Amino acid sequence: MPVIAPMPAARPARIPNQREGADEALAAGTTVDHLTETYRAHYRSLLGLAALLLDDTASCEDVVQEAFIRVHSARKRVRDPEKTLAYLRQTVVNLSRSALRRRILGLKLLSKPMPDMASAEEGAYDLLERDALIKAMKGLQRRQREVLVLRYFADMTEAQVAETLGISLGSVKAYGSRGIAALRVAMEASA
Repeated sequence: MPVIAPMPAARPARIPNQREGADEALAAGTTVDHLTETYRAHYRSLLGLAALLLDDTASCEDVVQEAFIRVHSARKRVRDPEKTLAYLRQTVVNLSRSALRRRILGLKLLSKPMPDMASAEEGAYDLLERDALIKAMKGLQRRQREVLVLRYFADMTEAQVAETLGISLGSVKAYGSRGIAALRVAMEASA
């Protein structure tokens, strides 16, 4: 006859209180199932959001897919499953901004085509015009000349010019407008 071993004494089951259950749910983060449901339910709306920020469909799809991948990777940090959609929306916006920045940088870095070679006449005319401009600039008041050179040749903003010269923004505007008016008169007289 087989020997049956006695059952170990059973411990009473511990029932977690409501507070402990909430803490465990928060520690778990967003589940993969919840993220999958959110993906199915809100993919088109997120694609529409990306389309408002970007201009081509392929980039929009890439941004939305990348957003879901990033949220999936960080789902433990999204403690409240109700905030998953908001987190996804913000991720789509941030990724769209990054895509636009990369495009702008790419456009800036593209090599610019070489201009057609100017004729000798055009070169001579440009040289005469430049000489007339230099002569007209020398006829301006010192402050007018400084403001115009910094503003238009050094590509500074009016605020930067004011800071560089140690004068007020209003003075920069006044010297600039008076200098341009004086240049216009001088250039018309030389033509």
